[in-house]
Parts: sequence; structure tokens; C-alpha cells
Amino acid sequence: MRWYVIHTYSGHENRVKSALESSAQRLGLQDKLGRVLIPTEEITEIKHGKRKTTAKQLYPSYLMVEMDLTDDVWNVVSSTPGVTSFLGSRRKPQAMRNSEAARLLARIDGTKAAGPADIPFKTGDSVKIVDGPFANFTGIINEVDKQHGKVKVMVTIFGRTTPVELDFIQINEI
Repeated sequence: MRWYVIHTYSGHENRVKSALESSAQRLGLQDKLGRVLIPTEEITEIKHGKRKTTAKQLYPSYLMVEMDLTDDVWNVVSSTPGVTSFLGSRRKPQAMRNSEAARLLARIDGTKAAGPADIPFKTGDSVKIVDGPFANFTGIINEVDKQHGKVKVMVTIFGRTTPVELDFIQINEI
């Protein structure tokens, strides 16, 4: 099976996914029509002092479909309500390259090339804490832990310099 990209009406991604999965079940095409994915990734942001994690669509109106492209499968997918077209030419859908599919699947799974987090700060930077019990305090970064997405900030509290461990999304550069 290879990965293909299909275009849907905006906002109909979940309906198309459900319809494709039920059609494959109903018509006995489970061996020809595999996974149907909506490319999303988890985004963590701070709003009103609270950490919020949401799923954000990477490519709105597009789905990834793993399938063995036969005439039967092509007819089922193209006649599904909400599907507008395949990526590629009208007569011959273009399969994704294996490297592209692997990269996108890693991003969807959250592994993101299985490396450390990209922290835009370095030791010695002056920062302002924007979230948590030390909000509005300023300090200097003493240590950066890219593996865990943490920074250690030296903050002056009651006249003493104290190390505070924070997530990198809890601080802004001054």
C-alpha cells in the first residue's frame, strides 16, 4: 500500500474519514484501503496564564489515505461525499514518496525527528517570566535543558538569587 493525499471540502475532514472507513468495512476492502489520517499536531500555548494543548490541522481540507490503488478503491474514494479530488492529475493520482510520508507520519505522531526541543534561549539571556507563581519576575538563564524543554532561571527573591526551573514557553526574552 502507498500513501495518497485527498482533498475534501473545508471542515468535512472527519466526516470523510468516517465515511471512508465505513465504506471499506462495508465493501470488504480493508486489505486495499488502510489507514485514513487527518494530519494534525499538538500545539501547547499559554492563554490567560493557563497552559493549553490543542490539536492543530497541518493541512486543512486534506487527508492522507493508505491504499492499494485499484479501480474499485479509486471509485469508492472518489465517490465518497465530501471528497473533491486526489492530489495529482485527475486521471492518475500521485502517490506520496516514502520519505515524505515517513516525515509527515513522524510529525503527526509527535516524534518530530526524535530530537531535542528547539529552545530559542541560551545561557546568559535576560528573560521575563510570563507564567506560573513567578510571573512578572525577571532573571538570567543559568542552564538550558534541551532534552526536557526546561530552563533554569536565576531570579532575585527577597534579596537572594534563587534558581527556578521553568518550561521554555513560560518565559520571554527581554
